[in-house]
Order: sequence, then C-alpha cells, then structure tokens
Amino acid sequence: MNPIRRHEMIMEVMLNQKDVTVNELSDKLQVTGKTIREDLSKLEEQGLIVRVHGGAVLAQSDQFGILPSKDPLDKYSDEKTEIALRALAHIEQDDIIALDGGSTTLEIARRLDNMPLTVVTNDVYIISELVPKDHIRLVVPGGYRVRNMLAGPEAVSYVQQLNIQKAFLSSTAVHIEHGLSIYTGDLIEFKQALVSTARKVFAVVDHHKFGQTALRTFASLQEVDVILTDKGLSPETAEQFRSAGIAIECE
Repeated sequence: MNPIRRHEMIMEVMLNQKDVTVNELSDKLQVTGKTIREDLSKLEEQGLIVRVHGGAVLAQSDQFGILPSKDPLDKYSDEKTEIALRALAHIEQDDIIALDGGSTTLEIARRLDNMPLTVVTNDVYIISELVPKDHIRLVVPGGYRVRNMLAGPEAVSYVQQLNIQKAFLSSTAVHIEHGLSIYTGDLIEFKQALVSTARKVFAVVDHHKFGQTALRTFASLQEVDVILTDKGLSPETAEQFRSAGIAIECE
C-alpha cells in the first residue's frame, strides 16, 4: 500500500473514531508500528492530527469537508452564513447548479428559496434539506456513501455528462500554490468532475482555511473563477491572492 493511500485510511479511521492508537492502526492496515508512527508524524506536520501517547487525535473534527453526524454547522456558523449569502447572490432562477458536500454548501441549501432551479449534489444532508422545496429539481448522482457524501465512478461519469452552469465547492484548505485540497481520495474525482464540467466554479471556504494544505489537491486556483469567503480574511491575504489573478469576494 502506498503512503498516500495509507494516510487516507488513517484519516478515515480517525474521522469515525476521533482518536486512535498505534496498535489499532497497525492491525487494521497490516503494517508495523514504526510505519504507523512515521505516518502519524507526517500527518501531524500537516496540521491534520495531534500526536498523543500511544496514538493520535484529530486536530479539528470538522476540517475535512465531511461532516460529523450531529450539529454540522456549529463551528464558524457566522462565517458560513456570510459565505452562503454571498453565494446566493450568484444564483438565479432556472440556473443549473452543483452543491458539493460540506457545511457551507449545506448552509447555501438551507437558504435557497423554493424557486425553479436544478441542483446537483452528492451530500445526503443537502438532499434532505432540498427535498421539501418542490420547485427545485434535485439531481443526485449514484455512488457509495462516505459518511454524508456519495462517491464513486458512477457519480463521476454521470456528472461529466451534465451541463452545470455554476458549481459551489467546499475545501479543507486553500493555498496559493497548492490550490484547493482535501484529505480523502474518495472524493477527489467527483470534485474534479465538477470543476471540469461547470461553466463557472466557486470555492466556498471560510478564512480559517487560507494558507493551509491538506493531503490531496483537487483543483488549482487557476481552475476556480471566484473564491467566496468571509470578512475575517485579512486584507494582506486577500491582496496576495488578488495579485496572483485570483478573484475573491470577502466584503
């Protein structure tokens, strides 16, 4: 098993358990304790976990773009609301949009008016939010469930055939060199399909994620038309991105 896939599996275990021991990971991944400790050190260097005696815990339980089973919008709720309102200003009646899985895109779904609109999504929370809005045409690609997300080759191939006008994408991290990144490979191809298919791509990320890098990049910043964030983004960071030709809305 290559190191990247091993790191993904470690993060998947930790997302479900919040903490884990070296022995547990060694048994599950069928590698030595020494290998696991080296993997944990690398993940800690990236800010994804915190090493503790005999194992590790998540650095932040909500940082991966896959939501916990309860209270998905509790953290940074004001920022998510602000970003959602910015996103709504770009959505018009009869649009065909995609809402990627995540807490900020869920807030967008909650605030969408019940109007003629087509919404493509792979997030089961967003699906349940939009089902009662009967004027919205809900399109759900196939796939297998990864916590609150649907993923897999069926979903990717389906999305690639669609005419999506605007895609709103979540991300674990935003970096001027490494672009938009997440931790798990299960969602990479779906996100990349949205990026390549949509006429306009919006990244919806709060200011805490700027300057961070996760395991896997799914889009360069040159593939993103606009980054929608909150007013907490420092003017210096905003200017750095704009100087690189990246459009940001944060005021």
